[in-house]
Amino acid sequence: MSATITDEQIREVSASAGHFTLVILRWTAERQQPGAEAIELEHQRRLVGLRADGVIAMLAPVLSDGLAGVLMMRVSVEEAGRIIADDPCVQAGMQTYETYPCLGLFDEHAAG
Repeated sequence: MSATITDEQIREVSASAGHFTLVILRWTAERQQPGAEAIELEHQRRLVGLRADGVIAMLAPVLSDGLAGVLMMRVSVEEAGRIIADDPCVQAGMQTYETYPCLGLFDEHAAG
């Protein structure tokens, strides 16, 4: 770490944090079911649509056989749960999910 961070800088960054819901998606053994490719495509279409609508602030597919992806949603934990419960991959049993309230601190210089 090259920068010296003051207590005031920490307070300023903390005060600027936004409230989000962290969603963790995990693959299940049902990922290999017949028709899985089409289901996953509809899952991707839905998540990209939610991102375009501003519901998802950050969408991070994970290249793994276990962890499927991580989302930061601009809705309450309850609303995020309702939205993700209706996801095609969740409905088909291909993915499970967990939701957590969190704070988001974004680097204004980050790509994307």
